[in-house]
Amino acid sequence: MTATTIAPAPYIDHIGIVVADLDQAVERLRPLFGMPARTRGLPEVGLRVAEFDAANLVIELLQYTDCADGFAQQVMGQRLGLNHLSARVVDVEQSVAALHQAGFTPMAGFPRQGAHGRVAFFEPDAVTGLLFEVCQVDAKEHTA
Repeated sequence: MTATTIAPAPYIDHIGIVVADLDQAVERLRPLFGMPARTRGLPEVGLRVAEFDAANLVIELLQYTDCADGFAQQVMGQRLGLNHLSARVVDVEQSVAALHQAGFTPMAGFPRQGAHGRVAFFEPDAVTGLLFEVCQVDAKEHTA
């Protein structure tokens, strides 16, 4: 393979970590990532979110709430800890089509608006077990 045929490295937008108590997790990680963490509620999908900016990606902490229909929990599952890896893309619809053609199965209800912009989750990969997301970041969002 020559240098001209190598694709550019993908941009990892964020990693998602499900926590039991968002406030406690923010305080615990403050010595590692500093402050301030951006915190917001997404009651329409049953989430509270806090984000720490690192130089090369965002650490996204997610706490499920009793709000809404539990959509987020249905998508991301019950397990606490590292949950998903999100790649930043220019066009979610094009990325979903290309990944679907490559054998990845988009979850029902995606693409849709997410915490960072337009997103799509894929069914957990049978080979790696990875829960994968593509994210087309809103213009007003972070640029980390």
